[in-house]
Amino acid sequence: MSRRSGILEFAVLGLLRESPMHGYELRKRLNTSLGVFRAFSYGTLYPCLKTLLANGWLIEEPGNTTEATAALAGRRAKIVYRLTAEGKEHFEQLLSQTGPEAYEDETFAARFAFFGQTSRDVRMRVLEGRRSRLEERLEKMRLSLARTRERLDDYTLELQRHGMESVEREVRWLNELIESERAGRDLRGPAAESAAREDTTHGAPGGLPRPGEHSRPDSPDDTAT
Repeated sequence: MSRRSGILEFAVLGLLRESPMHGYELRKRLNTSLGVFRAFSYGTLYPCLKTLLANGWLIEEPGNTTEATAALAGRRAKIVYRLTAEGKEHFEQLLSQTGPEAYEDETFAARFAFFGQTSRDVRMRVLEGRRSRLEERLEKMRLSLARTRERLDDYTLELQRHGMESVEREVRWLNELIESERAGRDLRGPAAESAAREDTTHGAPGGLPRPGEHSRPDSPDDTAT
């Protein structure tokens, strides 16, 4: 399984843990709540759902639309996907993982989106791991810039500075989040305000896409779900 497929499965399980949904609603939530999936298609979602069904982590149930109403409209009744007990247990296992993969850009964005369902100690380990990863990246960027500064034109230098500033912003944001977690505060104070400010002015931290950014137009109907 590719990393992106694993992230998608994690996100689908997390959303269905909140409530059962049909495919169109799932795609919409993934687009609006998780910017990392802003450009994926139904052709990506349905194989993921089939895999989760085959593993016994989801079940299909008929939606509210009656068969008669669906037939009159010329389409099949919608299918609602519901998390099973095994699926909930599997998602909780995924939530508890704090290895290096959790610190990568796309994985971290998805993990952070479900921090409300994650225990405080796991949140702390993921945040601290992400901060360490970015501090390492920042140091490498500074060393690279120092070595190549004389050979770069002004525009390339400016681009490198911009990249460094983006990483520095996310490190500051992570410092505030970690401080809030250590103090046992909810995300309502300076860290939340900083996150909102970064999201408004510069996009999501570290260059990650803002939720819903550049999302495709919603499909007018979801005949398969």
